[in-house]
Order: sequence, then C-alpha cells, then structure tokens
Amino acid sequence: MFGPRAEAEEKAGSRQRLQVNEYKENQNIAYVSLRPVQTTVLGKTAKVYLVPFSLSNYKPDQFTRPKSLLDKNSNNEVACKKCKKAEIEKTCRKILTPKMEATSSKAESTLQKSSLDVYAESNKWQCKSTSDTVILSADAESSQDGDSDEDTTPGLDDFSGLSPYERKRLKNISENANFFASLQLSESAARLREMIKKRQPSESKPLLPPGPLEMTPENRDINSEIFKGFLQTWAEVSKTGSKNNEKALSSIKSYKANLNGMVISEDTVCKVTKGSISSMALHPSEIKTLVAAGAKSGQVGLWDLTHQPKEDGIYVFQPHSQPVSCLYFSPANPAHILSLSYDGTVRCGDFSRAIFDEVYRDEGSSFSSFDFLAEDASTLIVGHWDGSMSLVDRRTPGTSYEKLINSSLSKIRTVHVHPVHRQYFITAGLRDIHIYDARRLNPSRSQPLISLTEHTKSIASAYFSPLTGNRVVTTCADCKLRIFDSSCISSKIPLLTTIRHNTITGRWLTRFQAVWDPKQEDCVIVGSMAHPRRVEIFHETGKSVHSFLGESLASVCSINAMHPTRYILAGGNSSGRIHVFMNVSCR
Repeated sequence: MFGPRAEAEEKAGSRQRLQVNEYKENQNIAYVSLRPVQTTVLGKTAKVYLVPFSLSNYKPDQFTRPKSLLDKNSNNEVACKKCKKAEIEKTCRKILTPKMEATSSKAESTLQKSSLDVYAESNKWQCKSTSDTVILSADAESSQDGDSDEDTTPGLDDFSGLSPYERKRLKNISENANFFASLQLSESAARLREMIKKRQPSESKPLLPPGPLEMTPENRDINSEIFKGFLQTWAEVSKTGSKNNEKALSSIKSYKANLNGMVISEDTVCKVTKGSISSMALHPSEIKTLVAAGAKSGQVGLWDLTHQPKEDGIYVFQPHSQPVSCLYFSPANPAHILSLSYDGTVRCGDFSRAIFDEVYRDEGSSFSSFDFLAEDASTLIVGHWDGSMSLVDRRTPGTSYEKLINSSLSKIRTVHVHPVHRQYFITAGLRDIHIYDARRLNPSRSQPLISLTEHTKSIASAYFSPLTGNRVVTTCADCKLRIFDSSCISSKIPLLTTIRHNTITGRWLTRFQAVWDPKQEDCVIVGSMAHPRRVEIFHETGKSVHSFLGESLASVCSINAMHPTRYILAGGNSSGRIHVFMNVSCR
C-alpha cells in the first residue's frame, strides 16, 4: 500500500489541494494564475496556455480528469463558434490523443478578454489564427510571451501520427470553416464601411458670393452667337407675355380628348441638369416652348425645344450651391425666372440683362419654398426648413427680409398663396397643414387660422387650386392624395376626397408632389411608381382621368409641371432628364 504508486498519488493529491487552496484564496479575483503544464505529445514538447476559467465553472476534480482541448474551447466559447463547431469537436475527439489534453491558466491575461486564447509553443509546430477562425499555421516561438491577441491551435499538417484519412478530414473541416468565416467577416466589414460612409457629413459647396452673378452657361461659350440669340429671343418673347384668359373650365370629355393628343418622342427627352431635378417651371409663352428645371446640384437648366438638334437649345447655369427646390417665372415679367435654394438665397435670372440678381440672402438659414404674395411679384413669402417664414419686398434696397415670423410648425416644406384672396397662404409641415393670414402674422409665434391634421405620415406638399382656390391638394407619405374644400376659409375646411396612390419613392428619387393643372383646376398631376412608367392625372372626385405613357418614358418623373394655357407637360427625373409630352400642333 505504501509503494511508489501510493507516493505518486499522495504527491498528486497535495498538488491538487494546493491548487484548490489558491483558488479559494483568490475568490475575489476574476482570473487565477497557474503554472503552465509541459507535456510531451507525439514526441514533441509543448507548453499550453489557456485563458483563466470562470470561477463558477470550477470543479475540484478538474485536474485529475481533464477534458480535451476542444471541449474546453467549446465550453469557453472559443473562436470557431461561427464555423461548424460541432463537426470539428466530434472529429477531433476521435483523433487527438489524451496526452494533448491540458488545463492551465495564463497569469498575464487581461480582464477585457472574453474568449479563450490558446498559446502553444514548439520547436517544429507552425501555429496561426485569425480573430474569427482557427487558422493553423504560425510560429509558436512568437507566443512565448503570452501577449498575442490571436487564437492558436496546433497545425493539422503536424499530426504525423494521424492516418491520411483523418488528416484529410480535419483539413477539409478547417478550410470550410475558414472560408465561411472569412466570407462573413468581409460582409460585416462591408456593412461597417457603408454605415461609416452614411454617417459622414456630405460635402457641401461653399456659398456663391453675394450680389449679382453673370448669366454664364456652363455648357456654352458666353460670347457665342447662339447664346446671345437665345437671350434676345426670350427677352423679346417675354415682352408680349401671355394672355390671362379667365375662361371656364373645359368639360372632362374635351379635356381628355386634348390629353390624348399629347405624345412623347426621343426629340422631347433630353438630359438638362447634373443630378436629380427638384423643381420645374414652364414659360407661359404661346409661341415657343421653354422648360426650366432646378437641380439638387444647385443648377438651373433651360431647354428651348424649338432648337434642333435639341442639344443646341440647352443652357445650364449655376446660380446656387445647394438644391433648387422652388422655381417660378415671374407673373409680371416672364423674362424673369426666380429660384430658391437650400443655400439660403433667392435669385432672379433676368434674360434681358443676362444676370442673376440676388433678391434675398440669409446665410444662417436654409430655405424650402416661396410664392408671390402680390400679383406683380413685388413681395414674397419664403418658407424656411426650421419652421420660420420671411416676408420679402423686392422694391426695398438690400437683400434682407421685411419681417421674420416664427410659425407653429417645426419645419416648412412648401408655401403657396391663395390665387384670389392673396392674404391667405398655406404651408405644409411634417404632419400638419396650416393656413395663415398674412395680415395677422406675429413675429414671435403666429397661430394658423386653420390646421389640417388628417395626415398620418410625412407631408410632401400642399397647394391651392389655381383659378379659384376652392380646393387644396396634399401629398403624404401614407400613400394618399387628399382633396379639401377650401371654398370657405373658416375654422375648418372639410376633406372631400382621398385618392390611394403610391407615394413611396425611396431615398434615391425625389418625393412626389401632386400639383394642379393651371388650366383645369379640378384635376391634379402626379408622378407614379407603376410600370410601365407614367405620369397620372386624377379628377378631384378621385377618378383617373389620363395616364401619360410612351416608349421614351422609361423612368420615374417625380416633379411635373403643366403649361398654363397650352397642352404641354414637362416631367423631371432623378438623373436630370426632362420628358415633355405635347400636342403635335404645339411644336
């Protein structure tokens, strides 16, 4: 009983009690330090270090009946958990010998590490790994200091005592695990790069200098005879103006017949601006066709469709440094085109003088929309993205406002003035529509006369009908167009019609804005996400009146404008391309 074997068992028991006592003395420490175990495996000497175990999982007999290396890796959630862990464990249990099993802990481990790191050293083994997979090839000499952050296990090719089938099996498992883990890591890295890119602030162009800017086309020579002829032609055409014929509405039958005669062709489709189109306007001329487009790049593009080839009729200017969200030809002088931009400026392009005058400038603010308070276009109401509004008088010197008003909205997207009772104007906010009286505006905080709260999601626009102002159309992200009865502006205006229409354009397309046909005020025009691509017209009752289709229309026209007297429709897409539907007789 007291032979050599008994003495060995007694020494082993005392060593185990020593280790247990050390554990008890360090219960307040998350990790304990034990000496490395040196063993001989397949004729090779190696030291194996393990990250300290959790105290809650400690068992006194753990050192007498040690588990396999991969069992410990599994219990401590080692790297490879993204791979086929179960298959690796099952195969390795059959192959690895008990002599390779060891338990120990690493004294220099940091408290921040949560996964198991294995450090092996050998004068022949090559051990290497990545943070996600067990890659089995690196020099164990580099791990002697125990400071590496990489996970390492013995190389599969070093198990000379294994059968060829066993070595091939383990190698295939490792290669598959490495492939899938590397693929998953690359996808995660790509997603991370995309998230970082989205969070980075977009580079904005610097503000253009204050004061007048020369009307210099970016795509033409300013001294060219063609450009000079273009300016002279439109200055003269605008002098005649357009007749404001207050005629009665056409019947729906005759209106449909005229719409059916409007066609599109390759000659009436052309790229005009750089980037997405955010605003459109048609010159009111009765004899020539001029389309204007404001772009998110800050450009204003003009396209004279009477020129052939069509590229000769395009002129692109840069009066702004940020998106041009609002564009109008002056009702008093069509030789003037007014543009509003996010960059906090309103400018007036004058064909007769070939300059862009500065009407209003506020570098500390960002503008969203504007409209003419007076019929002679002398005064403007300007909406700001922060919910404030400005009254601007073009007759007074300088480029500042006459009055700055804080509205009850947190943001203002669009502003539109009543066509008859011009003291009233309507604003579209994030969720609410407000109607104000310009005579009762309070600089500190103005309360609206009427609030429309029927909208459940973000609002894109709100406009009075063009002739009488008896209707209001709104566009909302809840996929509904709403028509309100504004014939009597009192404490509340009733909802007449709700039109189901897909308004979800996504982040890459300009949001839809339903607008009235200026010559048929009971019909609205709006872009469509339907296939084949189209622009649609609805009656105020909700019935579909017409869909503009054609082989030359292959994209979504988010922003649309109709000629005030002629049957000409212009639609802009998110790549700067303008599509024009027109009657053959209008060319």
